[in-house]
Amino acid sequence: MFIHNIYDSKRIWKSVFIVIALVMVGVFLYISDNLVRDLAAQERERMQIWANATRELATSTGNDTGTDVDFLFSIIEGNHNIPVLLVDDTGTILLHRNFKLPEPVDSMAPYDISPTNIAFLENKLKHLKGTQNHITIHIDDSTTQELYYEDSTVLKRLAYYPYIQLAVLLIFVAIVYFALISIKKAEQNKVWVGLSKETAHQLGTPISSMIAWVEMLEASGVDKEIISDMNTDVHRLSVIADRFSKIGSRPEMELNFINEVVDESLQYMRSRISTRVKLSVHKAAEDCGVMLCLPLFEWVMENLTKNAVDAMQGEGDITVDIDTASSGKMLYIDISDTGKGIARKHFKTVFNPGYTTKKRGWGLGLTLVKRIIEEYHGGRIYVKESEVGRGTTFRIELHKIKQQEAS
Repeated sequence: MFIHNIYDSKRIWKSVFIVIALVMVGVFLYISDNLVRDLAAQERERMQIWANATRELATSTGNDTGTDVDFLFSIIEGNHNIPVLLVDDTGTILLHRNFKLPEPVDSMAPYDISPTNIAFLENKLKHLKGTQNHITIHIDDSTTQELYYEDSTVLKRLAYYPYIQLAVLLIFVAIVYFALISIKKAEQNKVWVGLSKETAHQLGTPISSMIAWVEMLEASGVDKEIISDMNTDVHRLSVIADRFSKIGSRPEMELNFINEVVDESLQYMRSRISTRVKLSVHKAAEDCGVMLCLPLFEWVMENLTKNAVDAMQGEGDITVDIDTASSGKMLYIDISDTGKGIARKHFKTVFNPGYTTKKRGWGLGLTLVKRIIEEYHGGRIYVKESEVGRGTTFRIELHKIKQQEAS
């Protein structure tokens, strides 16, 4: 239950981390949006000054001083980065500035416009009429002009910059995340391999010693039935040691037929589970070959069966259904029980190392099962369905070989 709580806590902390990250992104975008709004307001103020200067020039008389006219022209000519269009009340473009035109304009005659450039500016005007970037200039009681302008290049870049920065940040975080996951997985693999090899090594010496003792007892005339039972247990320990020795190295695969393999894999458990547990196997009508490492696959079936017995607390039904008739290249083995079930949020967590709901055990059985099926056999195992209080179904998917192909 302690490990179980650890995984619940990890899930909560992941959710908290995601919420904090989203809040930080929201704050970041909010600040950036305010900066864009402030800059846009400043540009509008500049355009208002530009519009006022245009009106003053249009209404100026010959009595105005040259200094005032020069000042007004300096305001108009001082705009080098905000694209503007000045339009009269008939919709005719009177002036344009800072647009990158399709065809170059002679610097000596900046307002001589080619038909291509005219079409370009008219399209710009059509677009700008649908925005709020315009200022009405009242020349006199009967004359008005409209000033349309685009956001400056700096403002456009600033508007896109937060999203570009956010994308780069997400890519960086993703790269770091997957790198850490890869490193963590590599470290876990080293631990698995080291633990498995050491377990096999540690079992080897006492097993060899027990074999010698059994032979000595047999030579001493001990009851053959006792010797037979001892040999069975010693053989079982040898099988377990062999299984551990295969973890971490690529096991040898051999062609087996699934109906026979599943049935034989469950024989060991049949004699060791309570009579209150009914174990049923529904074989496939069309048997299929499959490439298996038999000792490891038997370990998978024994682990799943034992977990089912524990989930039912020693009483209930375990059903194994083999399906080879489905279309595609995969065959399916469903192991169902009538136990306490698994909550949906734990469907993936149950395969994590250390996850367990039992008071005893390390919670490594399903982790080994997943590793054997997916990494060594190229298959897949997952919780097909489960309902708390009703039971669970685990599904194994393996690549099938039809009989005619196997022969």
